[in-house]
Amino acid sequence: MRKLGLACLLAALCMGGGLGGASARADDFSGLASPQFDDVSASITALAANGSAQADAALQALETHHLFSGADGALFIRAGEVCQNARTGEATTCPEEGLKPVRVNNRIRKALAGVQAVRELSAQQPAERIKAAETFYARHDAAFLPALDRALSSEKIPAVREKLMQAHAATVLAQPPAEGAQAARLKAVGFLADVGGLEARGLLAGVAANVGEAPEVRHAAQSAVSRIDWHLRIWSVLQNAFYGLSYGSVLLLAATGLAITFGVMGVINMAHGEMMMIGAYVTWLVQQGIQMTVPALEPFALLIAIPAAFVVCGGLGVVIERCLIRFLYGRPLETLLATWGLSLVLQQVTRSLFGPTNIAVQTPAWLSGSLALGGLDITLNRLAILVFAGLVLGGLMLVLRRTPLGLQMRAVTQNRRMAALMGIRTPKVDALAFGLGAGLAGLAGVAVSQIDNVSPNLGQSYIIDSFMVVVFGGVGNLWGTLAAAMALGMGGKVLEPTIGAVSAKIAILVLVIAYIQRHPRGMFPVRGRGIES
Repeated sequence: MRKLGLACLLAALCMGGGLGGASARADDFSGLASPQFDDVSASITALAANGSAQADAALQALETHHLFSGADGALFIRAGEVCQNARTGEATTCPEEGLKPVRVNNRIRKALAGVQAVRELSAQQPAERIKAAETFYARHDAAFLPALDRALSSEKIPAVREKLMQAHAATVLAQPPAEGAQAARLKAVGFLADVGGLEARGLLAGVAANVGEAPEVRHAAQSAVSRIDWHLRIWSVLQNAFYGLSYGSVLLLAATGLAITFGVMGVINMAHGEMMMIGAYVTWLVQQGIQMTVPALEPFALLIAIPAAFVVCGGLGVVIERCLIRFLYGRPLETLLATWGLSLVLQQVTRSLFGPTNIAVQTPAWLSGSLALGGLDITLNRLAILVFAGLVLGGLMLVLRRTPLGLQMRAVTQNRRMAALMGIRTPKVDALAFGLGAGLAGLAGVAVSQIDNVSPNLGQSYIIDSFMVVVFGGVGNLWGTLAAAMALGMGGKVLEPTIGAVSAKIAILVLVIAYIQRHPRGMFPVRGRGIES
């Protein structure tokens, strides 16, 4: 029964142009040699209904541009210098003259795709039938309605049946309204309203705007469009909130380093963004080095780059503290100017070594792709950044609460003079704290290399927002840094589609300033005698 229905449908697929060349064809293959696309299209329909092995081979050769026609109407499947008679399958000598490929245009491609989709409706694997139904949903060609009706009558798997019903409803609504079809069109409108999405909205909007449509159908379509628009707006806000979470995760990684250096040492490090930039370049260097030396480890290059970036940036941070910062303690203006000059030096050195243009850090295959959750498109690389930031924050809290270095850093943050009197070597703590902050910035660079361009100016895009996170959350408080990073990240991304990127930045800045005026020490201020005095 399925084969009979398949043959009937295929005979109708290209009816519009196929009848004109029927008298000129000696067999089902002859139209393929014709210069008229109508004849080629009709021949495709006939060969698909034929179902023989040679007919299938000819259609596959046409899809792959391996089907050639001779001067006398002969057809050949050519593979290199070897030819095969398309009608009989026998090997033969390729003609030296007159052999030319069968031309393919968009109409022929559409006919071939339709033939393939109709065949997939009868496939044994449910996944193939779902793929065919999705093809029909996107094309909504009236010629497919008989096949969809037959497939629906015999389909037992709910997931496949759901897709077939979507395709059937879309195909019904895509046709001009006809007398007696009002009930079917109303049912299709209701079904597509439940499906939702941009494709369904486009079809329903066309029905709602069609003055020739029945009033009941138009009203139902208008209501469905409003309902879909509301759902799309909700999903859009949630999508932007997810982007905000991933951006906030990068800010969290960058701002934790600032929170440590500013909280422990009182240093405003304007070169912190360049530590992020160096971490991103270290990621690229590790990736390139592994590709050239141990290609088998290339899928793990990003994981290897994490400790490498932390060590390189952390070591550079210790060197900067010992050679520059320690001479400027207690002089915040000079420290700010010195670190700003250092940031310019690091940018120029990077331009000299790697050039001023962007470089591409490849995303590993296991971080490519996305997960569909309702109307959300959750990309794996952004999800990984979110998880990575949480792990780094958890590890940092363990270091600060469970190690001697963390105890000493917290003591110096709360009261530097008392900590020194208790025997804590504050210069050593300062160097290690600055190195830890720079290392965390390097980890932020690894993360940002997966979602942003890597260039010498990379750090400038994040340094201002990172300082706002530290001040807004509370200097030296990691919980405050977490809350501020997520609030600023999500707030900015949610506002951007409504008021624009620049206006969103201004609005966030104004709100932060207004909050700081009432709460100068941020959301989660660090408490201690040295701080409060």
